[in-house]
Amino acid sequence: MEETQPSFEAAMERLEQIVEELERGDVPLERAIELFQEGMQLSRLCGQKLEQVERKIEMLIEEEGGYAKKPFQPPTEAEDRGDAE
Repeated sequence: MEETQPSFEAAMERLEQIVEELERGDVPLERAIELFQEGMQLSRLCGQKLEQVERKIEMLIEEEGGYAKKPFQPPTEAEDRGDAE
């Protein structure tokens, strides 16, 4: 039987819960390892979902024509602060 994957939003919410629990520092070692493993799986899942969305957007842009496809590049920290030249 195939497990259903959580939505991107649900996976991110669970990742935040895991981080908060681990940051508290009062988690027994065995539980911390379980949480870490779950977090890594969720992180991988989120990465895959983002890649799929990026490919869909690129395909839509290509279908509309006239637009040049270029890879997504997140803004640098300087651009986020408004320090970019």
